[in-house]
Amino acid sequence: MDRPVRIANCSGFYGDRMSALAEMVEGGPVDVITGDYLAEVTMLVLAKNRQKRPGGGYASTFLRQLAPVVTRIAERRIKVVVNAGGLDPAGCADATRTLLAEAGVDLAVAHVEGDDLAARVPALLADGHDLAHLDTGEPFTRDPLTANAYLGGFGIQAALAAGADIVITGRVADASLVSGAAAWWWRWTPADLDALAGAVVAGHVIECGAQATGGNFSGFREIADLTHPGFPLAEVDRDGASVITKHEGTGGAVTVDTVTAQLLYEIGAPGYLNPDVVAHLDSVRLDQEGPDRVRVSGVRGSAPPPTTKVAITGLGGWRNESTFVLTGTDVDAKAALVEQAIRARLDGDPGIADLRFTRIGTPAEDPADQMAGSSLLHVAVDGEQGSAGRAFSSLCVELALANYPGIYGMGVPGPGAAYGTYWPALVPQDLLDHTVVHADGRREVVPPPSVTASQETAAPPEPEPEPYDEGVTVDGPLGRIVRARSGDKGGNANVGLWVTDPEAWPWLRATMTTDRLRALLPEAAGLPVDRYELPNLRAVNFVVRGLLDGGATEARRFDKQAKALGEWIRARHVPIPERLLSGYHRE
Repeated sequence: MDRPVRIANCSGFYGDRMSALAEMVEGGPVDVITGDYLAEVTMLVLAKNRQKRPGGGYASTFLRQLAPVVTRIAERRIKVVVNAGGLDPAGCADATRTLLAEAGVDLAVAHVEGDDLAARVPALLADGHDLAHLDTGEPFTRDPLTANAYLGGFGIQAALAAGADIVITGRVADASLVSGAAAWWWRWTPADLDALAGAVVAGHVIECGAQATGGNFSGFREIADLTHPGFPLAEVDRDGASVITKHEGTGGAVTVDTVTAQLLYEIGAPGYLNPDVVAHLDSVRLDQEGPDRVRVSGVRGSAPPPTTKVAITGLGGWRNESTFVLTGTDVDAKAALVEQAIRARLDGDPGIADLRFTRIGTPAEDPADQMAGSSLLHVAVDGEQGSAGRAFSSLCVELALANYPGIYGMGVPGPGAAYGTYWPALVPQDLLDHTVVHADGRREVVPPPSVTASQETAAPPEPEPEPYDEGVTVDGPLGRIVRARSGDKGGNANVGLWVTDPEAWPWLRATMTTDRLRALLPEAAGLPVDRYELPNLRAVNFVVRGLLDGGATEARRFDKQAKALGEWIRARHVPIPERLLSGYHRE
């Protein structure tokens, strides 16, 4: 096995493309196929599923993906490593064995457990672990529905080393799926920090599926075929360096820019934390090695933190919403009339905790059709079920004949539902029972890292920008020369901005200060903003703390996970040096 291991991805979230596993199996040579099913909110979804039906605690779509190609996986001796186990990795492993038996295929299935801390929360609190909120520092006092710690990749390594063909995990760190598989192939130890860091970076690049091959990419117009982009794979070498690529003949593209976009997705400080290693993203170097082949090298790793994140979810209050369509002239007055009518009934109601009105879009002047002359008013309410449930829906319906001209809504207002809460905290790694349950039932405990290092969590002081002579400038959208990728980090939002032209990097570095970001993003005006530079990527990454309230399940923004935040910032106008526009991509 003295060649790079080819690790492919077949899922970026619970609900991703059903055919992706078959595409990766049949599309070309692979050694290992990984699948990531667990976004931060997925554990809450699985908990609700489990309450409704037995066996609902894992990502059942994995089994539907596996069934059509399980014979080919066995024939080609491909290993499969997925976190589809969710809240019930043992149950998912048993269901996988049943599927294999029905197909007449003999493959060894192991699972990794020890991440589920829900039953241990009272004991942890009693022992002095306050499970303080990572962002606010508030001690935990809620009733948890789920609590899952992020595990590293050495449980996966142990399972594969013992002969497992399919490894099912619960909540491991997303990149651990790849780093664990690479550690098995190369027989890395916890001391191989640079190699592990390189594999973690490769895992971060491919974990979100087609986002590495052109999906959600701000330069999408440069990609010839995005109707069905191929899923990515990483060829990971002995030293942790990798080549990101995809199967030949598939859609999308793998370029330095598409890989940069994914590297900047949902990150904070350049020290990217994993339970096995800290990967320093400011050391990453990207080179276009050939068509659809990007080499990732130079990654430095350092000792992992003594703690790991635990994501706790629960049920909050009641949430409901309704969306009104505003058409034609006087839309400001029409929106104000709706708001007045709703507030007249709900302001002062003790059962209402939060009421928000959000305008979406602006009607065109002299619109060519009715939709061009329409915009939306989104109304969201939180509170007790009695006030925010059917009572709110009925109020919205009652406006149909008694409010602005041309009133109608999008869909029928419903009863609403209890919303979920998300609480990120830290627990010491040595408190976890990280365990592999091998195919023969044997249990193997995975020890915590023996060497750890505490991590600096505060953002560094913002450097004084170097003087930059802009020369003649042209007012225009930032996106003419800047690309972006944004996403959620719990209740925070990150947005990474980068330039492809080396000559534009000094301008971006000097221009995109926190003050400039706040000017472009008025909602961040009163919020803490962290700023980090990644010169090798010609990128600046911002973390806007608190923009998403308590996280995707609690966020009251229309864009609850900040997926479009970067594209909005790219649309904001700034003075751009005219000389940087010459020969540059124009979007």
